[in-house]
Amino acid sequence: MEIRTSGPEQPTIAVRTVQTQPFADQKMGTSGLRKAVKLIKQPHYLENLFQSIFDVRKDNVGKSLVLAGDGRYWNLETIQIFLKMAAANGIAHVKVGQNGILSTPAASCVIRKYKTDGGILLTASHNPGGENADFGVKYNIASGGPAPENVTNAIFEASKAISSYKIIDAPDIDISRIGQHRLAEMTVEVIDSVLDYQELMESIFDFPAIKQLFQTGFTLCMDSLHAVTGPYAHSIFEKTLGAKNGTVHNGTPLTDFGGGHPDPNLVYAHDLVKIIFGDNAPDMGAACDGDGDRNMILGKKFFVTPGDSLAVLAANAKLIPAYKNGLAGVARSMPTSQAVDLVAQKLGITCYETPTGWKFFGNLMDAGKTTLCGEESFGTGSNHIREKDGLWAILFWLNIVAARKQSIEEIVREHWKTYGRNYYTRHDYEGVDLAQADQMMNELIALTGTLKGKKLQGHEVQYADDFAYTDPVDGSVSKNQGVRIGFVDGSRIVFRLSGTGTTGATLRVYVEKFENNPDKLDQDSQECLKDFIAIARETAGIKKHTGMDKPTVIT
Repeated sequence: MEIRTSGPEQPTIAVRTVQTQPFADQKMGTSGLRKAVKLIKQPHYLENLFQSIFDVRKDNVGKSLVLAGDGRYWNLETIQIFLKMAAANGIAHVKVGQNGILSTPAASCVIRKYKTDGGILLTASHNPGGENADFGVKYNIASGGPAPENVTNAIFEASKAISSYKIIDAPDIDISRIGQHRLAEMTVEVIDSVLDYQELMESIFDFPAIKQLFQTGFTLCMDSLHAVTGPYAHSIFEKTLGAKNGTVHNGTPLTDFGGGHPDPNLVYAHDLVKIIFGDNAPDMGAACDGDGDRNMILGKKFFVTPGDSLAVLAANAKLIPAYKNGLAGVARSMPTSQAVDLVAQKLGITCYETPTGWKFFGNLMDAGKTTLCGEESFGTGSNHIREKDGLWAILFWLNIVAARKQSIEEIVREHWKTYGRNYYTRHDYEGVDLAQADQMMNELIALTGTLKGKKLQGHEVQYADDFAYTDPVDGSVSKNQGVRIGFVDGSRIVFRLSGTGTTGATLRVYVEKFENNPDKLDQDSQECLKDFIAIARETAGIKKHTGMDKPTVIT
């Protein structure tokens, strides 16, 4: 491999210690730290966070890391800051994606394949990008998954006490060309962003069968939303699997995601929705988010809910080469539709219900308890890595279609006839005043002890609680994970505040109703769920606390 040395050769480059003061807001959530760009760009802000990570790691000398970015605004500048700090802190080797591009699933793949000591992911996932939008930093451990809460808590404590950070003064590294560079005593290896990940996908799925599917005239519209998956989608779908040129839409990563919102749902992926529900629609539509870990699946004029998608993947897993011997177990986050529970019951395997956050799945996968897992927020994955994986999910669906020779709609409708249908919706109220949101949740928690046995608009409450989770692997307990109201007929309402926004709070309300009457499997979800939607709004006092007459987003 070609080796380049940045700047004139120097025997040593001095480490500079810079005095600083703490920032009080550097607590990482379930998906890392997400902040507005204007806050991230404050002097010393990123440096403080990175030094806190190095300080918590303690053993940095001689170690290796992966550095990934989703291409959003300020990624390239942040990469150079991190590299110079890594060199100053004794890191021996950093693998970074060419042009700073490396999807979150690909980063997990690279960490695991090369057995590095973890990685830094520069992404705010599905949040908007650009100078006036959002930025994010996530720390992944050697398993390839997000750092557990005890580690992120330690990083936060270090950030509150930091007084200095280490950095070297050196020219920037050219990350536009694949090859190796020296930065002081550290090696910076610029890697092909796609290669390792694509090789992993080829080891999981039946690529020849999917290629044959495209040769029969099957059509796909893949919308990468001007985010990180564009290069991956072009290479995998068009160049390798033979999908026609133009299959990939918005495939060039842009720092502001083309001015759009890189969240693959029916609202923000509106261009794709218009195509798939229009005339001469392709056989399949798909989209991924900013960093490539989320997915949306559509058939011709047909939307597949994330809960149904997870359930269908589990039910058809044996059609996939990597899962032909069956699944160890499945897992879903608590707010996610219970559709996969029914599949697990039929397969005779355990379905685990966890809090929201991929790190909870990581423990189960590391212990060999689960193979597939998913969240209602358009995230599905398996034990091939330790992150959710958007393109993996799309390939999974393509493989199922190729094996069953049915349309996506036919596959889902047949699934409903076999297992019943879990009608499901999520209503998001974005930008809610945080104090009001907290007050509403506190009132709901206080209410849970009084609801059992009561009838809400004619529906009897079977249970009501504030969900807590005891990890079956390490025994750790996670409390206050969302308010659940369950009804005697199997319906559910869940209330939860999301930690992925950067302005105010996002209230998420999840409503679910099970139906196994063959004559009632083709209803409109919002119409079917209207009674429980009304119960949710009234019970929580949503308008009173948010001032909103309707949700910001409905999925």
